[in-house]
Amino acid sequence: MTYAAPLPDTLDLAAIRARHTLLLLARLWQGNRARVDLARELGLSRSAISSIVTELMEAGLIHEAGHRAAGKEASESGEPGKARGGQVGRRATLLALNTRAAYLLAVDLGASHARVDLLDLRCTTLATRSVTHDILRGPASTYALLADLAQAVLVEAGVPREQVAGVGAGVPGPVDHATGRVVQPPNMPGWDGENVMAGLEGALGLGTRVDNDANLGALAENRFGAHRGAPDLIYVKAATGIGAGVLLGGRLHRGVRGGAGEIGHISINEQGPVGRSGNPGSLESYAAAQVLVETATARRAAGTPTALPDALTLADLIAAADTDPLARAVWAEAGHHLGVAISTALNLFNPSAVVIGGRLAQAGEVFLHALRRSALSRTMRINAGGTRIDLSTLGPDAGVLGAGAMLLDHLFTPAGLRHLYRVAGSGRDPPHARPVAPPTPPALPFSLGGTP
Repeated sequence: MTYAAPLPDTLDLAAIRARHTLLLLARLWQGNRARVDLARELGLSRSAISSIVTELMEAGLIHEAGHRAAGKEASESGEPGKARGGQVGRRATLLALNTRAAYLLAVDLGASHARVDLLDLRCTTLATRSVTHDILRGPASTYALLADLAQAVLVEAGVPREQVAGVGAGVPGPVDHATGRVVQPPNMPGWDGENVMAGLEGALGLGTRVDNDANLGALAENRFGAHRGAPDLIYVKAATGIGAGVLLGGRLHRGVRGGAGEIGHISINEQGPVGRSGNPGSLESYAAAQVLVETATARRAAGTPTALPDALTLADLIAAADTDPLARAVWAEAGHHLGVAISTALNLFNPSAVVIGGRLAQAGEVFLHALRRSALSRTMRINAGGTRIDLSTLGPDAGVLGAGAMLLDHLFTPAGLRHLYRVAGSGRDPPHARPVAPPTPPALPFSLGGTP
């Protein structure tokens, strides 16, 4: 008979301290607070809060930001304006996150574009570069371009590279999360097996994290979108390809290797046409961007009344979505097909919200109305009730915001906090993170695994 190992009879006080520090930073990321607010919200003593605040101020991660406005004071009981004994208290000093203590580089790589933004610690864009780029040009050309764009935003903002805490990148294909390699990406020919994480680290000289663009869209919606804070949310990016990012219980569901959410390759008609993934009747073979252009072109040639030009583009279809009969029909059908696939996701995961982003979302209400009707009519009532299906409000910024959110999720961990202290230039690790005999730090602080 085997017995479980006995539980340790001492608490890991360093881990508890680190947890409290991260909780305090997360509160200040949301907005300015006074020490008394933090003590109440975190359930800590004022002395404990004071100790953590002093450490974070020394590290340069937070600073004092004036006093709370008159009439907004909070007493220990939580009542505004009164201190203990019913007397009007002095105005509390507010604490704020130093959003320029470190910076983030966010990379949004699509099938036909490349974008790099320099972000502060609240993911506000300080400088941006976006260019047309064909992903078919391959890894070497793409890395060189991204390096040039990254250098341009750093120079524009006057930020030295050593003040960048990391690079977050989204790519339009499945990513093995443990290695940073793309795996059989239907919309990235020539990239199969490419280690994008290592490639970007080599090109930019900075620790990098990489994920599928739809996963980053889900992180962006959860942190910045209209459904921010929703623990169960699905983000669908519909563009050249169609993918989904799935949040369950507030955590991104990647699956065993990182391929969860490939909704574009679900067969919605097993006798249908073969899409890029090779699956007959896949969603992408009915509703991907190029398929819609081809469908509209064929119908125009067949005599369907339309004011669309002969050599029509996706931009033409989007612009005429509400006015042209052919465009309206194409968008209604695309919404219907996407809704069929989304109904499967609703019945599997029962999320509170499904958010539609990507280029196709720009078609607006015609597309959304058809999608909602198709999805909800095929979903069990218990899974349809209370679920919102909406267009993203983040627009083309979803990719860079998601990359920033991914980096913040890492930086606001014990390991990430140690790295953040170093980048912020404090000259020391936080006391609770200092081991007795410090190991040699890894060259790339954001390594996701594998052999060094």
